[in-house]
This record gives sequence, C-alpha cells and structure tokens, in this order.
Amino acid sequence: MSNNTFDSASYMSMELLRFTTAGSVDDGKSTLIGRLLYDSKSIFEDQMEAVKASSEKRGDDHINLALVTDGLKSEREQGITIDVAYRYFATPKRKFIIADTPGHIQYTRNMVTGASTANLAIILVDARKGIIEQTKRHSLIASLLGIPHVTICINKMDLVEYDQATYESIKADYKRFASRLHVKDVTFIPISALHGDNVVHTSDKMPWYNGTTLMYYLENVHIANDRNYIDGRFPVQTVIRPQSDAFHDFRGYAGRVSGGVFRAGDEVKAWPSGFTTKIKSIHCDNQEVEEAFDPMSIVMTLEDEIDISRGDMITRSNNKPTTGQDIDAMICWMDDSKSLQLGGKYTLIHTTKQCRCIVKSIEYRMDINTLSKDQENRTISLNDIGRVKLRTTVPLFYDIYSRNRVTGSFILVDEGSNVTVGACMIRS
Repeated sequence: MSNNTFDSASYMSMELLRFTTAGSVDDGKSTLIGRLLYDSKSIFEDQMEAVKASSEKRGDDHINLALVTDGLKSEREQGITIDVAYRYFATPKRKFIIADTPGHIQYTRNMVTGASTANLAIILVDARKGIIEQTKRHSLIASLLGIPHVTICINKMDLVEYDQATYESIKADYKRFASRLHVKDVTFIPISALHGDNVVHTSDKMPWYNGTTLMYYLENVHIANDRNYIDGRFPVQTVIRPQSDAFHDFRGYAGRVSGGVFRAGDEVKAWPSGFTTKIKSIHCDNQEVEEAFDPMSIVMTLEDEIDISRGDMITRSNNKPTTGQDIDAMICWMDDSKSLQLGGKYTLIHTTKQCRCIVKSIEYRMDINTLSKDQENRTISLNDIGRVKLRTTVPLFYDIYSRNRVTGSFILVDEGSNVTVGACMIRS
C-alpha cells in the first residue's frame, strides 16, 4: 500500500474529514477520486493490478483511475457510478471518508444520502461546459444540507488548453449563482483529474494559478468548529440494564451525542418528562470518561431514576430544544413512484424518535435554475426540492437545521411500502 507509515495511536487520534463528490455525468468524479488515491499512494498493489487489467480489457490507452471506485462489474461495463460508493483512506495529516455520488439527475437523492454527514462537498465542473443545471442542483443541495465547505473543482482543464480566461469565467458565473445560497466557504481549484494537475501535485501547466492543490486543501481545511459544541443534545437510543451480578442495579442510556459537551456532574433535563437530574457517569469504549461530545457514542448514567426510553432526549437543563408538533421544513423528495401528497400521512423518523405525521401544506417548489419559489406548480416529485408544513402526532424536540444538522433533520417513510421518500431540514 502506501509508503507512508504511522502508528495506530496516531491514526486513531487523527482528525476525520468526510467529503462528498458531485457533478454531472462524465465530469470525472470517479477519475478524481482514483487520482487522489493513486497519487497519495493509498491503493494496494493488487487493486492497481486489477485496475490495469480492466483498463487493458476495455481498450483504454492509459490506466483508467475511475475503475478504482467503480467496483461493481455492471458499473464498469456501463462506465458510470450508480450508487453512493464510500471510500476510506488516510495521509499522515488526516483520515478521509469519501462519498462518491452519481451524476445522473435521477440519482440526485443519492447525493442527499452521501452529503448528509459531509464536512465538505467537491462539486466538479467540466471546463468545456461551465455551470449547468446539475451544478446548480448539487450546489443547492449542499446549501440546504448545511455543508460548511464547498470546493468547486473546474476539471478537464487540459481540454481547454489550461486557459485562465475559461477558469475565471466559470468562477465568476458560479459566484453570481451562489450569492443567493447559504454557503459559508467556497474554494475554486482548476484541475485535470486525468493527468493529475493540481490534484495532489502542483501543476506547471497553470502558472497563473497560485492557490493550493486539492489534496493540500483537504488536509488543511479547518473543520474543528463545524460542529455545534454549545447546545447539549443526547437522543436516547436504548436503555442498558445488564441485570448481572457485577452490574445488578446498572441503568444506562445509550446513544450518540448530537451536540454540545456533557460532563459528569452536569445538571441535565430529560424530555418529554421535563425532570431535572445530574449526570452520574459517562462510559465510552468500555471505560469511564469525564466528558462526551458530538459525535461520540456513549452510555450515560444519571443520579436519579427517571422514566426514560428510546426516542427521549437528554439536554443541558439551561439549554432546552424547541418543542412542538407543527414543523416547517425543506424537503428533497426521493420517491420515484409517486409525489408528495397534500394531506398524506407518513412515518417520521427524527434522531431516535419515530412517530406519524400529516402534510398540512406544500408552500412552494424550488426552481433549481433561478432559485425562485414556484407557488403555481407545487407538485413535489422525484428529486424536487420544496418547503412543507407538517403536523406530528407527538411533540418533537428539535433545533433548526442551520444550528444543528442532526436534531434539525428527519426523514419521511411511506407507511405502505416502508420506503424512505423524503429527506427534510427544519427551517423554523
């Protein structure tokens, strides 16, 4: 594999960056990921041999690095990426999880899946085509999903003779479009994934570009402040009661911290009961720890016996979430068989809580190209994005999505087919 070696303790303590790739068909997403893995020496030798053999079989005159990520035979034969492919690699500076999503418009829902937990989105633009509808669609989704960092990789610069004017024109076009989006940090990098220009190594073919390579940016982009460490949120997943001789009276609450920092001795409040108590202990990886924070998975014990079960939430006593049954949210519709139904009843899953809801109103559907609100045609079908108001059967304990991506999101499930039909972000 790589010549880079580092001990396991250092590896475990390294910061993890989750990023997603998106773009239109044939923009070079799979090739870019293959180039990142190849040039950073993160591919096993037997994997490279398989890629070389597949490239020769296809008649390619070069090593087709796109085959590094397109693992399924059917995908390779078609030359496209169909599902969300997750890849893991590391450099001496950082660990990475890549979500490679398909470019076809009918698979926009896959990008929502891959981008939902991402720190950063790489959106590829073909230098020959410029900003197209899929670029705008993926940028809107990145904005709605609250991805803190967006990198616009203007790819295939080799096919426009590494022309600076082309790069600057595309950059200006994107800035005009993105000025209406809620994206905090946008970076532009001109690359050629096929030849490796500005991917891992600096290109000598674009002396006019004085920015970083993509890999340098991925290794150094600051993500420590992207999570919410202010609002303490702990959705309870299950109650732990071993009832063994060693832990006869043990009652712990297991789950993943979804915001803030919890410490032993902190005063907390349980919802929906509203009872206040203090944290007795926090356990993680079979050992007791002094504090826990997002995204740690822990078991928490409390000083008082309170009736708490799955779907309840523990928060800091002086920092309560919003509580309510009327939910205003943006939705990305993911069902290809039918559209969102006004008055329709769905199963709603929010953190660890599951309940039923009804669609009270469809406020508007987003026009992807203009970002305008279409209130004439409010039909929300596959891959459409719109704003809805829902009424739940029981109160939810939530935050707005821009404040907390975990407690501010939920999914809708069709009660008949049990298919996930909508990904939702709470607005107010």
